[in-house]
Amino acid sequence: MTVKENVEIKIKDALNPEFLEVIDESHKHAGHSGARPEGETHFHINMTASDFNGKNRVQRQRTVYKILEDEMKGPIHALSLSVKGTDD
Repeated sequence: MTVKENVEIKIKDALNPEFLEVIDESHKHAGHSGARPEGETHFHINMTASDFNGKNRVQRQRTVYKILEDEMKGPIHALSLSVKGTDD
């Protein structure tokens, strides 16, 4: 299973998002610190989930980082987020 697939599964299981897009942006960081030649180190997530309703941006980000805690310690070097609630 790829890192991207693992991220998608973990987020879907934890949040059941209405919309989820996980983008591997590792190619943009080739040669930078934390980048690996095989990629899968830098990701961007676009997501809409009702679990984020009533939460501010920091609370939403903390939720995602907690779900992906193990990945952030290992294969993922950088993660950017665009997360919204369904009421945004």
